[in-house]
Amino acid sequence: MSAAVKPILYSYYRSSCSYRVRIALNLKNIVYQIQSVDLLKGESSTDEYKKINPKGEIPVLLIDGKRLTQSLPIIEYLDETYKMPRLLPDNSYQRYQARMISEIIASGIQPMQNISVLKRVGEDKKVDWARHYIKTGLDAVEKALEESAEQFCVGNQLSIADCCLIPQLYHARRWKIDLTKYLLIPSIEERLNSIDAFKVAHPNQQPDCPEKEKA
Repeated sequence: MSAAVKPILYSYYRSSCSYRVRIALNLKNIVYQIQSVDLLKGESSTDEYKKINPKGEIPVLLIDGKRLTQSLPIIEYLDETYKMPRLLPDNSYQRYQARMISEIIASGIQPMQNISVLKRVGEDKKVDWARHYIKTGLDAVEKALEESAEQFCVGNQLSIADCCLIPQLYHARRWKIDLTKYLLIPSIEERLNSIDAFKVAHPNQQPDCPEKEKA
């Protein structure tokens, strides 16, 4: 990657998918530029933005002369292209575990709390809907961690699973989910939140975060 060409991440400060990629970029020590896309104002649905991503979603990462979409494939691309630190374990079973935990979150929880989905669910049902899927999904994550976790989600190595867990816990708290019933999730979260790459990726550290939400 040319030092003169800084990667651009199209991001929304509260987006779980954007948050995952911000963490991965930070862990890889890749200096990048944020291009904010306000989902609440419908900026991802404009004709101009759909020239960047025809599906009208974030994140989009412009890097190495390429345009990348979908958070998990973006992270895997970064891991294959920028080797250290590795976010997918060398051991094949641990690599499976990291991907499996990531998919529970990225496919089984996060889509169900998406702005576009909740609009269709309706104002009167959206809270129960979101809480149900977050709770059942995190129950499954906790069960998976019983086998895989040590310091982090998979053993003692940071992985793609950790990049997915922290954004989901941010949203769990937004929906007032009680996380104290879990044994492993809070302890892993505490360790991850002490790492700079996770701290600076937090929504309240983003340029598009409203002043009233900044810590």
